[in-house]
Amino acid sequence: MNTISPTPLVLRSRPLDRHAAATLATLLESLLWPPADAVTVLQGDAQADWWTVEAIFTTPPDESELAHGLETAGLDAAALAAVTLPEVDWVRATLARLTPVKAGRFLVHGSHDRGHHPPASVAIEIDAGTAFGTGHHGTTLGCLIALDAILKQGRPRRVLDIGSGTGVLAIAAALACHAMVMASDIDPEAVRVTRDNARLNGARVTAGRAAGAEAPAVRAQAPYRLILANILARPLVSMAGRLRRMSAAGGTVVLSGLQIDQERWVTAAYRGHGFRLVRRIRIDGWSTLVLQAIGSRPSGRGARPRPCGGSRSAAGRYRPAGGHPGPRARARRATG
Repeated sequence: MNTISPTPLVLRSRPLDRHAAATLATLLESLLWPPADAVTVLQGDAQADWWTVEAIFTTPPDESELAHGLETAGLDAAALAAVTLPEVDWVRATLARLTPVKAGRFLVHGSHDRGHHPPASVAIEIDAGTAFGTGHHGTTLGCLIALDAILKQGRPRRVLDIGSGTGVLAIAAALACHAMVMASDIDPEAVRVTRDNARLNGARVTAGRAAGAEAPAVRAQAPYRLILANILARPLVSMAGRLRRMSAAGGTVVLSGLQIDQERWVTAAYRGHGFRLVRRIRIDGWSTLVLQAIGSRPSGRGARPRPCGGSRSAAGRYRPAGGHPGPRARARRATG
């Protein structure tokens, strides 16, 4: 595939006074056919009253029409000269800026860095493309940092990645845990990319299309010891109850895709469903939250976990052990 874009025609004027420069700019952008794709008028010196005009043409104008226009504007043919631009492989230039990303034991790199990246215990090859997740964004990087820390405590055997994108998080977990990882995404293109990247990296990932955690295949593998969800704050809040029901007792949930000012909103939703905040990671204005499921796993679809060691009063209200009011009661008392 030829990734080098066709070289456009660039015309640049000699230094002109303000009136001549304005007249030439009008000619190039309005009076010629085809007109210039872009016209720029640049002041040559802040102290001097002279200007240059540059015009870019994807389709070169007719030479005789251009000469006639210059004559009408009171300018000779030598007023404009073509400027040669180098051919640029924009794909190669873009990839060169996508340097490998290091996050603990993980190193995410593109195919252009294959064989040239520094050693890492878990190297993952992901090319930028039609799905999100090359490791450069603060949300993906935060999840990788969180995953590296979690794995120092042990290798979860059942892992779920919600909103897989390129599959980078699912692949990282599969390679580091030596386990089968379930991945889901609402976008069929992301599912395809996840499968391709998993195959490329030799990772055991089962990817399927699902809105959140609703697919039967996803629910069938519950409970999960680790759930990764790098999506957006609002859907994270809406699925707090579902993720608690799918989490094993003491399981870990890593949430990202939220901004720092959304942390309290998301954290409150998950605390209300039996999670406690373990860690937060902030990168470039984005936040990654690490939470742990407390208490036993709810059995019913609408069940909510409750702390261990308490009882219910005759009125049916929950009373924690020791007779102290629960957090909701304290909150109501504090607010009157």
